[in-house]
Amino acid sequence: MTQHLISGGQSITAPDNLKPLLQDILQQALGVTRGKVADYIPALAEVKPDYCALTVATLDGSVTSVGDATTPFSIQSISKIFGLMLAMERLDEKLWQRVQMEPSGQPFNSIVQLEWEKGIPRNPMINAGAILVSDVLVSHYSASKSAVLSMVRGLCASDSVCVDRRVHQSEIEHGARNAALAYLMKSFGNLEADVDEVLDHYFWQCALTMSTEDLARALAFLANRGTCPYSGKAITSHRDAQRINALLSTSGMYDQSGQFAFTVGLPAKSGVGGGIVAIVPDYGVIAAWAPPLNSYGNSARGMEMIRNLANRLGLSVY
Repeated sequence: MTQHLISGGQSITAPDNLKPLLQDILQQALGVTRGKVADYIPALAEVKPDYCALTVATLDGSVTSVGDATTPFSIQSISKIFGLMLAMERLDEKLWQRVQMEPSGQPFNSIVQLEWEKGIPRNPMINAGAILVSDVLVSHYSASKSAVLSMVRGLCASDSVCVDRRVHQSEIEHGARNAALAYLMKSFGNLEADVDEVLDHYFWQCALTMSTEDLARALAFLANRGTCPYSGKAITSHRDAQRINALLSTSGMYDQSGQFAFTVGLPAKSGVGGGIVAIVPDYGVIAAWAPPLNSYGNSARGMEMIRNLANRLGLSVY
C-alpha cells in the first residue's frame, strides 16, 4: 500500500497495484442497467452501449486501466476544459467580463437563462459559455482548431487524438439550439466573430475523440498545480489550475454538480459521449467512459465507477 497526501493535507492509502480494485469496480458498474445513449445527435446514437472503461493516471507516471480504455470516443463537453485553458491564456481577467463563474441551476443548453442575463453565460461549462469561449478562440487565433488539437495532442503525448468528422457533421446538422444561443449572445454584443465560424469551431471541438487513457494523461496538470507531471512543463499557472478546478467542482457535472460534490467530492467534467474525468489534486486523474446517460446527461456507469473508487480510497478534497 502507498500513502499519498492530497489537497487539504489528508492522506489516502492506495494499493500498489490498482488493477484488481479497478476491475472489481468495473464489474460492479456493469450491473447498472439504467441510462440510455445520447440520441439527439445521430452519430452518437450509433455508439454501442456496452463499452465501459476506467483509468487512473497518477502523478508518478503510472497509468492503470481496465475495460475499453484504449478505445477512442467523442469527448463532447469535456473538450470545454481545453478551450477554456486557451481562452484564459489569451484574455486573462477580461474573459470574466464576458462569462460568469457561477453555477447555472438550469439545463446546460438553457436559452431562458441567457436571455434573462443579457447574453452573459453563467459559466464556461454550459453550452452558451463554451460557445463564448469558442468565439474568443476564433477571434484570437489565426487557426483556432489547430491550436486546440496541437495542445491536446501535446498534453497526452499522442498524435492519435483527432476529430470524428461524422460526429462533427452531425453536430452541425442538429445544432439549431446551440445556434440560437450564439445568435442571442450576438444580439447582446457578446459575440465578436462570425456566428457560423464560432459554431463550427464549437461543434468541431466537441467531436474530438480520445480514450480514457488519453484523457487521464492530458489533464494530469490540473492535479499538479498547472504543471505536467510527466514532462515538467508548466501548462498553466497555479492560479488558473485552481480556477479551472473550482469551475469543475461547481459546474462540471451539469445540474448534478452539487450531488457529485456531496457524494464524491472531486472536481469533474462529463460529456454526453459518456466520458467523465475527475481531478484528484496531488494524486492524479480518474477517467471513466460508458455511453448510457442518466437524466442529467452524465454517464450512469461512469458516475458509479468514480463514486465507488473515490469512496473506497477516500479521495474527496473536502
